[in-house]
Amino acid sequence: MMPKLFEPYRLGGLELPNRIVVAPMCQYSSEPNGRAGDWHLIHWGQYLIAGAGLMMIEATAVSPEGRITPGCLGLYDDETEAALRDTLGRARRFADCPVGIQLGHAGRKGSMTPPWGVRAAIAPDQGGWGVIGPSDLPFNDTSAVPRAMSSDDIEQIIGRFSEAAKRALRCGVDLIEVHCAHGYLLSSFLSPLANRRSDAYGGSLENRMRLPLRVFEAVRAVTPTGAAVGVRLNGSDWVDGGITQAEAEEFARRLARLGCDFIDVSSGGNAPASYSTGPGYQLAMAAGIRNASTLPTMAVGMIKSPTHAEAILLSGQADLVLLARGFLNDPRWVWHAAEALGVDQEVVAPYRLGGRIGLRMA
Repeated sequence: MMPKLFEPYRLGGLELPNRIVVAPMCQYSSEPNGRAGDWHLIHWGQYLIAGAGLMMIEATAVSPEGRITPGCLGLYDDETEAALRDTLGRARRFADCPVGIQLGHAGRKGSMTPPWGVRAAIAPDQGGWGVIGPSDLPFNDTSAVPRAMSSDDIEQIIGRFSEAAKRALRCGVDLIEVHCAHGYLLSSFLSPLANRRSDAYGGSLENRMRLPLRVFEAVRAVTPTGAAVGVRLNGSDWVDGGITQAEAEEFARRLARLGCDFIDVSSGGNAPASYSTGPGYQLAMAAGIRNASTLPTMAVGMIKSPTHAEAILLSGQADLVLLARGFLNDPRWVWHAAEALGVDQEVVAPYRLGGRIGLRMA
């Protein structure tokens, strides 16, 4: 009997060959002005031939000011669109793996140095930029103080997401994920920890959801039914006074009514927090949101073992599993999972001589 992990799965109008997803992983390694380049060719290429059901492109900024760092990927003008289309096209020559992209805006967590050094805000005169947010509250002592967004800013951001979605589709992307997690712009609107507005975009959950829901509607409106559209959201901020499980579930229910194809459940990032992590530490949140919304749900969070991934699916806690660190550590994770679970897995011809048991030439 075929393990559930290797069963095909239909996500919206997209048919995935299995339920393993290469999670979006920020690389902070773009060419100047957010352009995809040689690093992405190597990075995407190794995962496109890895045998996963879906490969997600990292968080991709919808405006120059939406980048987390100056090295972050962008999709906001003809130059960044041409670079992404060319790089992705070359990487896809050797595999037909479906490709998704995570569209986002860093908000008050933008204009930062990359995470492999000392994290600090980059001033505009040092190559950074001014940051925006729902309110004028910085994320922490080392991040910049954001400018509270005006109503014009809000309308512009909605347009930016819509335009980036159209650019992504022209690049051949099969799936779009709107990034509403980790304390970035849309997530910060959802969280009372970052959103202290007193207008129609702050206060009640209804108001705090308004911008993320409008952004999702705008992206959905320009995306054909053959391409899937979903959302990554926080199940918790891990801080008292932040997003609650009940709020996350209600947000997911509202997304379902608007034609959302899937939910990707993560957590944290709206305020400095201390919490325990481990394999599957976000699963309870994913299961609750899946049950509340009835939407297909992706689980992510230090999932490493193929048998654990299979158990997650069999238990009904999620419909697909995402790996980030697992793939960074082992780009051949899918092949090793197939071997562990007794699956005859296709492998691209030049790698067949690797001699792994149970692999066959594509």
